[in-house]
Amino acid sequence: MMFNKHVLKPEERGLVFRDGHYIKMAKSGVVRYSKWRGEQIVVVKATEGFQVEGYALESFLHDPELFQELEIINVRDHELVLHYENEQFKAVLRPGRYAFWKGLREHRFVRADIRQPELGGEIDRTIVSKLGVHVQVQDVASHERGFLFYDNLLQRELVPGRYYFWRGSVQTVVRTVDMRQQQMDLTGQEMMTEDKITLRLNFVCQYRIVDPIRLLDIKGFEEQLHIELQLVLRQYVGTLKLDDLLRTKQEVAAFVLTRLNEKSGEYGLRFLSAGVKDIILPGEIRDILNTVLLAEKKAQANLITRREETSSTRSLLNTAKLMDENRTLYRLKELEFLEKICEKIGTISLSGGSNLPERLDALLGSRMGEADSR
Repeated sequence: MMFNKHVLKPEERGLVFRDGHYIKMAKSGVVRYSKWRGEQIVVVKATEGFQVEGYALESFLHDPELFQELEIINVRDHELVLHYENEQFKAVLRPGRYAFWKGLREHRFVRADIRQPELGGEIDRTIVSKLGVHVQVQDVASHERGFLFYDNLLQRELVPGRYYFWRGSVQTVVRTVDMRQQQMDLTGQEMMTEDKITLRLNFVCQYRIVDPIRLLDIKGFEEQLHIELQLVLRQYVGTLKLDDLLRTKQEVAAFVLTRLNEKSGEYGLRFLSAGVKDIILPGEIRDILNTVLLAEKKAQANLITRREETSSTRSLLNTAKLMDENRTLYRLKELEFLEKICEKIGTISLSGGSNLPERLDALLGSRMGEADSR
């Protein structure tokens, strides 16, 4: 009887089939088989997972010798298994049955129950990037607080950090809340004063969230906060006439801030500051106010002018009385004016036949004569 032979390398194993059915396993060395009896050999590498194309694993497990050479791993439907080979991550095993050759390489398997979505401490975080679609990553920034939901049920609050979850039958969602100081702007809001004047108001307020879990019970948090601010402003503006509002607009912020903080507990936040940015009046009202302001300023200017004229006249009268009572003072005043005239000699021309020094000498002489006669 003629036999065929095949030489197996140390890292190879031979699977002998007869008429398509597995018969036995051969290790390294010479393997003999008879094609005449319908035998053939399939060579597989013992450094790879056990897999023969066209055959299920169960087709081989009846052989005790082969069974002893394999490490069988059963992965259940709710599991993923991380396969390490020589202490290096190799692959993720999904639900099913797997077999690996023993001996040439060391195999280690880590089971993960994906019914508990968060990765446990037994999973090395350095291999997360290699797990691909099996893992989702959620980040909670340093200025945030996170809330973990499994299938829409709140589990716990998450402090800042990075979290890893298995993708599976349990839906995992992380909602984050920004804990930094935030600002809300109310722009172009039309409001009516007590005297039926419609104006537009730009308002701003700053707040900080102090109880983030309260926000989970509020749908459209920012929209509701916006409406609350509108109502408070309308309530206040509607009780004031336009002149009162313009005169006391700084008090609007204090009123609004007080009223908002009365309800801040419902929203889980604290309002820090508030203020009016702009009050925009209708065009015709603005023109009227400008006219009134201009008239007031003109009246104030006229009043100041009259006061200055009265003061100047009174000062002149007092000076005249002093000069009339004191001839020396009168003479000093004359000399002061003469000094000013002399400064202009080069530019002043006089007619009448005499030059300026002669005229001044005559003037001074007449004045001295009057003084001597007195």
